[in-house]
Amino acid sequence: MQQLEHAARALGWHGFLIPDVEVLGARFTAVARIRPEVHRWRSRNGWEPVLDPSGFRSWSEPRTHDHLPLPGVDLIGTLVPVTKSRRALRSCGSLMTLAPCTVVLPGDHPYRPWPLVELDYYGIGVVQSGTSGPAKLILSPEDRSPEFGSSPFTRWLLEVLYSRALERAADSAGNTTC
Repeated sequence: MQQLEHAARALGWHGFLIPDVEVLGARFTAVARIRPEVHRWRSRNGWEPVLDPSGFRSWSEPRTHDHLPLPGVDLIGTLVPVTKSRRALRSCGSLMTLAPCTVVLPGDHPYRPWPLVELDYYGIGVVQSGTSGPAKLILSPEDRSPEFGSSPFTRWLLEVLYSRALERAADSAGNTTC
């Protein structure tokens, strides 16, 4: 986890690290920030995180748009640890539809320019990080998610991350709300 904290810091991503998220056939760590004004509104109005994905089909219908809560978090980006740069594109392939995706290589990974050219083309970031010391930003990620648009799946994922961010906030603040 320390390696991922260093990577998030190198990227300038401030928020909760939410490890072990598994979607779209990928496992990653999300960096999410609670939206305080939305969280306060949702808490006052009884809108807990909605974790059941079956209800989200109706959320995509235009007639329900004015009856839906706003997302309680912003997904800043995804971090995917990989051992070799050649695994990076496959690891971030579907995740780049959700938010900026960055692969985290071990601190002793050798520099290989060709995989970096390909990752740069797709907008995938690269950070080299060990367990101690600062991480090294090799390639900044691009946010390609607007190219893919939003979906009920993305909205459901934000609810899951909202729930997990609230758990992390409670753990770190001794059960106080944001």
